[in-house]
Order: sequence, then C-alpha cells, then structure tokens
Amino acid sequence: MDENVPQGIDPTVPSVARMYDYYLGGKDNFAADREAAEQIMRLAREAGSDVREVARANRGFLIRSVRHIAGSGVRQFLDIGAGLPTQDNVHQVVQRVAPGSKVVYVDNDPIVLTHAQALLADNPDTFSVQGDLHRPSDILQAAAAHLDFSRPVAVVLVAVLHFFHDDDEVSKIVSTLRDVLVPGGHLVLSHGYVEPDEGDPAKLAEARGVYRRSASGAIAWRDRETVRGYFNGLELLEPGVVPAQDWRNDDPYQPPGLAKGGVLGAVGRRA
Repeated sequence: MDENVPQGIDPTVPSVARMYDYYLGGKDNFAADREAAEQIMRLAREAGSDVREVARANRGFLIRSVRHIAGSGVRQFLDIGAGLPTQDNVHQVVQRVAPGSKVVYVDNDPIVLTHAQALLADNPDTFSVQGDLHRPSDILQAAAAHLDFSRPVAVVLVAVLHFFHDDDEVSKIVSTLRDVLVPGGHLVLSHGYVEPDEGDPAKLAEARGVYRRSASGAIAWRDRETVRGYFNGLELLEPGVVPAQDWRNDDPYQPPGLAKGGVLGAVGRRA
C-alpha cells in the first residue's frame, strides 16, 4: 500500500485503524503503522500478552454479538469507528441472518471510507459516512439519513473508546448514543483493559507514548466497573462485562496470549 497514498493522508503518522489492520494480518497499512504496531506487539509480548490474539478476540466478539442481535429481530446497525474492512464485516454477518438489514459505518479515516465505499458499492442497504466521535450528535444526524431511530437500532462501539483519554468525554459520548435507543435497541461495546496489578507501569507508559504519536493521540485502559457504567439504564445481557473471548463463545480453546488483559466486551439492551 505504501506506493499509493490517498490525498489528505500523511503516511508518516500512524493510524490506529491501519495498526489494527496490521494486527489482523491485513495489507492496508504504511511503514509507520507497521512500526508503531510492532512496538505495541513487543511491549505486550514482554508483558505476557499477544496483541494479534487480542485483536482476533475482539473481532470474534463483534461477530457473535451482532449475529445475536440480528437474530433477536433488530434490523438496523450503526457501527462507529468501524475500521478497515476485513472478513465478516457487520453488514455481512447481519445480512446473512436477516437480508435487508441496514448498516451504517462511521469512521474519520479517509482510507477507511474509501475502502468501505468500494466494498459497499453494490449493497443498497449498507452505507458509509464520515464522522468524528468527538461529536456524537453529528454522527447521529448523518446516520438518520439512512436509519430510523424511532425503531430499534444497535449502536456498535467496538475497540474505539480507549482512544479517548478524557473519562468525562467518553461518558458523554456513550450517554448521547445510548439515549437515542428505543426499546429493543442495543449497545455493543468493547474496550481495552489491563488486569489490576498486572500492568507494568513503564511498559504502559511506553505504549501510551506510541499511541500519542498516532492520529488518535491517546490510549486509555479502563476497568470493568467503568465499562459496566456505560450500560446504565440498559439491560446487560449475559454474561455481562467479560473478556471479549468469553462473550457467548462456545470454543473451549483460549490462546495463552489473552491471559493478562486485552479487551472487555458487553452488550446492553433497552427494555
């Protein structure tokens, strides 16, 4: 991808979407993304964790959660911070369950939007819009061109909120998005965490430095109680706030690289 730099992209600044693409084995990334990703992978490895396994666990949670929600009858999905397309994107998962389901992808990375538009060109029920999660009301306004918020919508916030360092802002973002949910609507959320007393302060500080130099400018790990608070007013589906790989996963195999932190996942429903 390094030879083809879209207009408006600085390939020397790492992008968290392209780093995530690299974690998942994708090719849509630049040298700066790979370098930053390798730094994070090294730090995690030294701490006994495997970032690529964490990324795969997060992806599995996303697939299982939206499949469940589509199976429960929801036909509208708003995926914010969707990232670069990979296998089993939200629209592919839910439209296999319920053809005609509408999906809106939101991201602020021009490369993500370019890829999404190409992927979705022949799909009349799937849309991509540019949006900045710092302004959630603007995202909802743009999405309302394609989704009917008087009917149930699943809002998907997977592996995106940990790129916001301000706890108060994150709470306001989630409450703005949560408040539009009518009965039957869902909130799908995953968030990076480190087990208490497991994180090496020096390594965590170094990882923050890597992400500070990225386009996101931040990384923040939050605990289970904080993540649980994002579901205030919603019915938290079983098994609650758990490591992403444990959310309704029938596969007994647990990669050893997930033993010390990773991503928490949870799904809430408006009763």
